[in-house]
Amino acid sequence: MAETVDFRNPAYYTNRELSWLLFNRRVLSEAKDKQNPLFERLKFLSITASNLDEFFMIRVASLKDMVNAGYKKTDIAGYTPKQQLTLLEEETHGLVKEQYAVYKRSLVPQLKANGLRIIEHHEELTKKEGEYIDRYFADNVYPVLTPMAVDSSRPFPLIRNKSLNIGALLQKKGGKEGLEFATVQVPSVLSRIVALPSDDGNMSVILLEEVIERNIRKLFLNYDIVCAHPFRIMRNADLTIEEDEAEDLLKEIEKQLKKRQWGQAIRLEVEEGMDERLLAVIGRELMISAEEIYRINGPLDLTFLMKMYGMEGFDELKREEYTPQNHPMLPPDADIFEQIKKGDILLHHPYQSFTPIVDFIKTAAKDPDVLAIKQTLYRVSGNSPIIAALAQAADNGKQVSVLVELKARFDEEHNIVWAKKLEKAGCHVIYGLVGLKTHSKITLVVRREEDGIRRYVHLGTGNYNDATAKIYTDTGLLTCNEEIGEDATAVFNMLSGYSEPLTWNKLALAPLWLKQRFLYLIHRETEYARSGSKGHIIAKVNSLCDRDVIEALYEASCAGVKIELIVRGICCLKVGIPGVSENIQVRSIVGNFLEHARIFYFENDGRPEIYMGSADWMPRNLERRVEILFPIEDEELKAQALHILESQLKDNVKAHILRSDGSYVKMERRGREAYSCQDAFCREAKEAAKEVKAAAEGTGRVFIPEMHSAE
Repeated sequence: MAETVDFRNPAYYTNRELSWLLFNRRVLSEAKDKQNPLFERLKFLSITASNLDEFFMIRVASLKDMVNAGYKKTDIAGYTPKQQLTLLEEETHGLVKEQYAVYKRSLVPQLKANGLRIIEHHEELTKKEGEYIDRYFADNVYPVLTPMAVDSSRPFPLIRNKSLNIGALLQKKGGKEGLEFATVQVPSVLSRIVALPSDDGNMSVILLEEVIERNIRKLFLNYDIVCAHPFRIMRNADLTIEEDEAEDLLKEIEKQLKKRQWGQAIRLEVEEGMDERLLAVIGRELMISAEEIYRINGPLDLTFLMKMYGMEGFDELKREEYTPQNHPMLPPDADIFEQIKKGDILLHHPYQSFTPIVDFIKTAAKDPDVLAIKQTLYRVSGNSPIIAALAQAADNGKQVSVLVELKARFDEEHNIVWAKKLEKAGCHVIYGLVGLKTHSKITLVVRREEDGIRRYVHLGTGNYNDATAKIYTDTGLLTCNEEIGEDATAVFNMLSGYSEPLTWNKLALAPLWLKQRFLYLIHRETEYARSGSKGHIIAKVNSLCDRDVIEALYEASCAGVKIELIVRGICCLKVGIPGVSENIQVRSIVGNFLEHARIFYFENDGRPEIYMGSADWMPRNLERRVEILFPIEDEELKAQALHILESQLKDNVKAHILRSDGSYVKMERRGREAYSCQDAFCREAKEAAKEVKAAAEGTGRVFIPEMHSAE
């Protein structure tokens, strides 16, 4: 059967962009879910808005560039860029309406019932509230504002990307001249949420744009305000960097970053009911088409809800904050190098603390026996302790090499700052590779010990970011396995120069041969199934849209391989196609933490192999990025990794199941007990930490469980 099926048939694939919108709808479903605490629902709605902004700035912008360039090649689902844009316009307009229906009909009334009143229009203010707001405007807002009028001597102002503005039509007092346009930017330096005094214990808030709109006449004293409405634009933020021609990549990226604020306008959000004359002026000046205008029934830019989530006094409407637990092998006062020598250590964040990874770098920076530290950095936190430790290590005379990926989207400016700081501290900084993003997560510490040089390695699925490590689920391996150490050295020699070894021991790298490795592992399961053995694949990724990988999975399914996929976001594979994908199941978990780990299980005829890595099953990861896949070989750690996968497959609270019609539905429990894998991992981490603490207190010493050596 497999030989007669055309697995590349576009009908067997879902368009990548439409699949992403389905993911954002799954996030939106969490905002609708009344089982979630009210403020958690606010957070999910805010995330859908933030996600959609980035989707427009990058994905929609890229398609518009293709259309403008006359590019007509179809995607894996058979759509041209122009066809994709047409489909996306319909879907995104529908999604935005759904967002605001959730906000207006569900969240706002429930917030009011729970003591938080959102004043949607300044006309709703009482006399006393209005007087307070007018004083607030005079004292705090007015001095910051810069009203911009447009006439023959003053051209239409440059409107910054994602900025919130109020547009107005004016007429001179007593004059008969035509209408004039003016705009004022809502200042981002001020809080958008303005709290009003309360006498009854409840809280009332109004948004800053409403405060400005109420007082806008004070900005244009010689004019009558004909109308005033908020608007917001989205610009093309997809950077085009000619790396081959750039003499200095850092300077080239700095130059392109400035252009991001002024790229082509690709979406205009306006208040529903905006005066058509005002809309016509804005649309004409920004060269916006009718399809690119979004008429919003509510406040523009719902990302302000994340700030509202952070307001004090509503803890009972939020989930209890989870504190990452100590790893049983890594109590706070343990010697991390000694612990790694006892055996490989698998960490599962955020259930287990990211602190050991920070301490790994800090300890290495101070340890007189450490000779060198080498690390890749893709996204780091605002005040990164890892950056500080690397700088200290260089100051202490150690060889420090750091690859800082300047092309990490929306973190470019951030990373430039860190790169310069590290260079000043004496670190050898590599600014990524031409034509490739370095997305791998690897740290190598070279240490002189009594029996010679030993290499300690950390390999991870997530960034070296202590902030996101508290909200992203990721895994990491600490090891001093000699073969992995040799490979780690080879990785950094390859990144810093042109030295690539003839053979590799354990690690698989993209763009060199990682894709071929994945295809080999899938085909191996296919051959086992064809020969009558049990074939089984479990893969947990963020996205699946590589056609070669999907084709291999379809072939494996036809051979009888059981395939269970846990795909958080984009999934271009279709399930339930007769004779093609009947043995494939796909689920997506959208929970309190962002699922981010990549874990792969292959049955291998009863000798299971488990891998983890930084790469998704996407062309960009497998063909245009430096990525690393690493094996989990210790039997105890393999059991831990398999437990993570099995728990996710067991989830019936946050799991959305992909159906053959392309839609996702929440997992049906059918009388079974509710099981959330994220909640289960939290409980397990707490119980393990409690057992270690109890054992330590009972014996008067730190209890370290024995682990099997990986060597």
